[in-house]
Amino acid sequence: MSMYPHRAMAGAAPPANQSRLDELLEQVRNEFSSQLRTSEAYEHQIQAQLSEMQHIREKVFNMEQIHLNIKQKYEEEVAHLRRQLELARGNAPPGMNSGPPPHPAPSQQPPPSISSGNGLFNGIMAGGGQGGLAPPPPPPQEQQMGPQHQIAQGPPGLPGPPPPPPPQSQPQHFQQPYPQGPVPNGSQPPQSTASPGPGRRGIGRPPAGVGPATPQINTPIPFPGAAQSPQVSHPTPDHARMGGPHAPPPGPPVGNALGDLDPDRLPASAKKSGYDWFAIFNDRVPRMLDVDLVHTLGHESVVCCVRFSHDGKFVATGCNRSAQIYDVQSGEKLCVLQDDSVDVTGDLYIRSVCFSPDGNYLATGAEDKLIRVWDIKTRTIRNTFAGHEQDIYSLDFARDGRTIASGSGDRTVRLWDIEAGSNTLTLTIEDGVTTVAISPDTKYVAAGSLDKSVRVWDIHQGYLLERLEGPDGHKDSVYSVAFSPNGKDLVSGSLDKTIKMWELSTPRGLSNAGPKGGRCVKTFEGHRDFVLSVALTPDAAWVMSGSKDRGVQFWDPRTGATQLMLQGHKNSVISVAPSPTGGYFATGSGDMRARIWSYRSVQ
Repeated sequence: MSMYPHRAMAGAAPPANQSRLDELLEQVRNEFSSQLRTSEAYEHQIQAQLSEMQHIREKVFNMEQIHLNIKQKYEEEVAHLRRQLELARGNAPPGMNSGPPPHPAPSQQPPPSISSGNGLFNGIMAGGGQGGLAPPPPPPQEQQMGPQHQIAQGPPGLPGPPPPPPPQSQPQHFQQPYPQGPVPNGSQPPQSTASPGPGRRGIGRPPAGVGPATPQINTPIPFPGAAQSPQVSHPTPDHARMGGPHAPPPGPPVGNALGDLDPDRLPASAKKSGYDWFAIFNDRVPRMLDVDLVHTLGHESVVCCVRFSHDGKFVATGCNRSAQIYDVQSGEKLCVLQDDSVDVTGDLYIRSVCFSPDGNYLATGAEDKLIRVWDIKTRTIRNTFAGHEQDIYSLDFARDGRTIASGSGDRTVRLWDIEAGSNTLTLTIEDGVTTVAISPDTKYVAAGSLDKSVRVWDIHQGYLLERLEGPDGHKDSVYSVAFSPNGKDLVSGSLDKTIKMWELSTPRGLSNAGPKGGRCVKTFEGHRDFVLSVALTPDAAWVMSGSKDRGVQFWDPRTGATQLMLQGHKNSVISVAPSPTGGYFATGSGDMRARIWSYRSVQ
């Protein structure tokens, strides 16, 4: 036995402690490995759950679209039954009508107030009531007018335009606004309080502080943002009952209702999608186009209008209080044009923008009834034209570089000379003017109106040359017109959900006595809601349209068939514009974005 037992024990301790330490370290390593494997398993589970959630989200979206389609069909059926019920009540013997008293005839309605507000677009975007209001009183016919202010009429000694047809009383079951969710900025939209304005459609300004009249269109829905088209009381034209030798073919070409298709059930060859947009191609016709998103241009308000410069290098947009110019290639915002002398309270939407042919000037038309012509380089106002009595909804710059046409809710089309700084011609019609266009040869000016017709005048004399209406014409207000590049044809878009192509008589030398009626050569049907903007590509190969159904469609003007439907906005497509040099087009929407797209032939 050792004389120092404690030393012997001390000498034997390290091996035992080292073994215990190794054992503990091994346990820690094993525990770490176990936790690592558990963590990896959790990560795999999370990824699987995320994938499953995405799958569920897509399924929910598909179910929502099916629900919306079913809801629309149900509402259409309800509307049909209500119309039948109202007709039955109207034909019942006295004392047998148990329902509410019938609506008074249009002549019994109080005349609408002529508001200075912006309700022309408010009524459309909010889906307000459409029928039952009396037309405005006709403009005075016997007042003294100077040589520069003429009632729209034919050459001296020839009859003027035929009087408008008497207004038709329409059921008022659907005059309440569409249900609306939060608007893009998160504020809650007001209920529609617009008072009626020019014509039969409400044109009123909402109460101060509740937001613009243009935006609040439909409740946003999840990506990919397929259109939701609530029921409105605007019947689609029944071409089967349209008589005459020039009646369009009965019904749209097969396959035009691309908005009813489910993208998830289409083959890859029939669709194309990006991060937040998709296109559906019509598989009933040869595929001839491809589209891509180039730039998204965010704004702080609704984008009311888009327009390219003539060289295709720049695009201008109009929104609340300002117009903005962007570089097409880079998407860079180059300048903001805003009149700081205007009272800063309230909204002031720029409804229309248009470049001069040389690109030096930008004309803007706004809710304050003024046209401003901006010098783009100096960002100063060159001309301010006053004279309109209501909002200006449309502008067009003539190819001569000095003439501007404007259309207003005050029922006038006016021509302005930027060199002389004066109003050279005023054309007055029976109802509010929503859209104007000058022909490429600067000989004619066309205008669309709330009275469902399109008029074409001689731009130098002011003679009414053509009035496009009748059995083949639109069944509701015309909101957009555009000349073809050859100036011999014209397209129009309407609240009746259709686009029409007209063969004009005047440019072909067929109009030599009084206003004529051009020939409707094609009716394009397939949009599910109001058509708000139309245009032709510079090669005249395609008709473009933007709609309240949030879609953009390309149409073949030769066949009337749609080539594709593009869904890239979460709200109404208020404006579409092709680049004059081809290859690009722009869209402006109630979702506070403008977008630049490319298109190209695939053949």
